Amino acid sequence: MSVPRNDERLRRYWDKHAASYDRQMRFFDRTLFGESRAWVCSQATGEVLEVAIGTGLNLPLYPPGVHLTGIEWSPQMLALARRRADELGLVADLREGDAQALPFPDASFDSVVCTLALCAIPDEQRAIAEMSRVLRPGGRLLLLDHVPSSAWPLRAIQWLIELLTVPLGGEHLLRRPLQGVQGVGLEVEQHDRFKLGVVERLAARKPAPGTADA
Repeated sequence: MSVPRNDERLRRYWDKHAASYDRQMRFFDRTLFGESRAWVCSQATGEVLEVAIGTGLNLPLYPPGVHLTGIEWSPQMLALARRRADELGLVADLREGDAQALPFPDASFDSVVCTLALCAIPDEQRAIAEMSRVLRPGGRLLLLDHVPSSAWPLRAIQWLIELLTVPLGGEHLLRRPLQGVQGVGLEVEQHDRFKLGVVERLAARKPAPGTADA
């Protein structure tokens, strides 16, 4: 499958920054996201897909007994995730893949996890639709991301920052994954927003056939 030129450029960007990613994220996890990674991963059950697994920062946070598959489009970040899994003694199927075209049949997973990645996936609506597609009926989508602040002065600052981050690395600060999740018909069961509305995490369930209008 051919990769659009801009997507390939972004893949090279993340390859280049793979080695410094963990150091940067330690700061943001400590000051902004708190225990949100654990909040998301602890709710995953059964056959689990993590989309955009990055360097594998979530790997130690999954509960025992899950069967984990992870995809990542940056080969350099994927290599770090595989190394982390080996160091933790975890058995996981970690492979290169595109969130916008997941290489799995419909209804393959009980849980799909995506943390701090929809902000940087070129077509996040397509990615959300793909996550919904591979979920089994009754399965759950578990998301964490940064979103537009509920305070307008901070939103204005985010807009200014986007003028740099979007052309540089394709990273958006003003997307709302919640709208995409609702748009594909998933039922939001848990939803938190904090740090002046900048951090959003949610759990949504895929309705079983015939229950969407019940």
